[in-house]
Amino acid sequence: MPRTGKRPPGEGSIYQRKDGRWVGAITIGYNERGNPKRVQVYGRTRAEVARKLAELQARHHRGLLPEPTRLTVADWAKQWLEMKAKEVRPSTLNSYRYELTRLLPSLKNPSAHDPLGRMRLQAVQPLHVRRFLTELQGQATSRTVRLARTLLFSLFEDALRLEMIVRNPVAPVRLKLPPKRPPGRTLQPEEARALLAALDEGGTPIALALRLMLTCGLRRGEAMGLQWGDVDLERGVLHVRRAWIKVNGKGQLSEPKTPGSYRTVPIPPTTLERLRAYRATLEGLSEAEARGMWLFPGRDPSTPAHPDAPDHYLRRVLARLGLPAIRVHDLRHSYGSLLLANGAPVEVVADRMGHASPTITLGIYRHLLEEERMGWVLDLG
Repeated sequence: MPRTGKRPPGEGSIYQRKDGRWVGAITIGYNERGNPKRVQVYGRTRAEVARKLAELQARHHRGLLPEPTRLTVADWAKQWLEMKAKEVRPSTLNSYRYELTRLLPSLKNPSAHDPLGRMRLQAVQPLHVRRFLTELQGQATSRTVRLARTLLFSLFEDALRLEMIVRNPVAPVRLKLPPKRPPGRTLQPEEARALLAALDEGGTPIALALRLMLTCGLRRGEAMGLQWGDVDLERGVLHVRRAWIKVNGKGQLSEPKTPGSYRTVPIPPTTLERLRAYRATLEGLSEAEARGMWLFPGRDPSTPAHPDAPDHYLRRVLARLGLPAIRVHDLRHSYGSLLLANGAPVEVVADRMGHASPTITLGIYRHLLEEERMGWVLDLG
């Protein structure tokens, strides 16, 4: 293999492969048999590899360079999921597990074809990730490919933070994908009014839950997880403190989605009137007795109704009205869109919806804001 002259002392081993790429390696110790333990880096030029080797040497001298290990990507994914089980909501964990199993089939079936999952964690290079995602592009939607890159980035980023690898091989990989579509479908004001009238006509607790999602911007789980102690009928506000989510087909209590999801939301006067009328049906119950009761109880009043109950109800109402089908989550998006269309500042909308930051709100509703900005024209002629 061609070389380019004598190496400076301590630089490590650098050589060029037949395919033109440069490889560098340093010895970081010896095993029980006396064989050297080596760490390799790759690059397009000798200078790039020399720089990477210098960084490795510095990390090694500071005791920050990971020992070579046979741990595979799939092995690390299993450990990562165990770690995440203590950090995220059950529904989020299930989503991570489902998506990772699609990306790394050996997580579910050890004998499955899984080139990336069987690679050593420390051996994965950006080129491997790029090839993997490029192949996935030919088989899946743009949303799936974006999600795959995001999940793989998190998987390797946590390994980097724990100093198991020296770099995140997903970080340099960029994909050219079609732009994201706007989230769901937003109800027009007249459609929203027709839906609210139909929900009032229904007069059921689940209909009132759907009203809260549309007029207060609540997520489905946040609305279904409300207790009477969370609703202040005097001040006209409600407090989001928990969520009732679906896990493995059943309802389960959970923390709200993000720290910002814990919030106080003002209740519009018409919806507040409906809530007061609903509270009046609990005859004979004192405030203290009602505080721990669910607003929308199931057949067993000790738990809320099934998380899918709003979906089934909304589908029937829309069909009766002759309106196009939408998801329950689109009620929340309609709330955010209508607030912004009526001039509410992005910061206020982010706070009402429980977004972690206004940046998230901007990302979701950028298409709407761009349309609104087109109307701001300064004509001094």
